[in-house]
Amino acid sequence: MGVLGAIKARWNIRKYKITLEAIKTRRSIRKYKSTPVGDKTIGLVLEAARWAPSWVNSQCWRFIVVRDSSIKDKLAGALIGVSDKPNRATEAIRNAPVAIVACAELGKSGYSAREPRQPITDKSEFWYMFDVALAMQNLVLVAHSLGLGTVYIGAFDAKQVATILGVPEGFCVVSMTPLGYPDEEPPIRPRKELSGIVFYDKFGSNNA
Repeated sequence: MGVLGAIKARWNIRKYKITLEAIKTRRSIRKYKSTPVGDKTIGLVLEAARWAPSWVNSQCWRFIVVRDSSIKDKLAGALIGVSDKPNRATEAIRNAPVAIVACAELGKSGYSAREPRQPITDKSEFWYMFDVALAMQNLVLVAHSLGLGTVYIGAFDAKQVATILGVPEGFCVVSMTPLGYPDEEPPIRPRKELSGIVFYDKFGSNNA
C-alpha cells in the first residue's frame, strides 16, 4: 500500500467515523430555544443541501427560508396529524426561529434528457421526491453538526403551503423542517439489525 496509501486509508476511516457519528446522533427535535440562527449558519446548512446528488444533475430542489412569525403560524396550521392526535411538529414550526420549506421543480427529475421529455422509470414523474430527500438529508445532518435541530415533516396540506408561500405553477412543495437550537434531548430510537434488512443476490437470502 505504501506510506501515502496508509495515510489515505487512515484519513478515510476518520472521515467515516465522523460522518457516521453525525448520522447516528442526529435526532428529530420538536422543542426549540428562542436563540436566533444567523444568516451565515443558515447558509452553511443550505450549502450542504445544494451539493446533494440528483437525477442527471437536474437539481430540481428549491428552498424557502421562513423567519416571519405570522407565516410560520400559517405553515403550522397546514400540518396534518398522522393519528387521532395533532401533528407533534406543529409547535416546532411555530416556535423555532426558522422554518425551511423544500420544493421541487416539476418535469425535470426522472425525465429523459432528450425530446420528447417524459418519465422513464416506473416511479413516473415522482422521482423529484428522491432528489429532494437527498438534499434534505444533507441539510439535516449538517444542521446537526452545527448544533442545530431539525425534524423532517411530510404530513401537511401541500397545496395550502404552496398558496401561503406563493409557490408558482410548475413547482410543488415536498417537505419542511424547523431549524433552531434544540431545547430537548430525545433518546436514541432503536434500529433494525443489518441481518433483518440486508439480503445477498436475492431478496430474502441472508447467505453472504
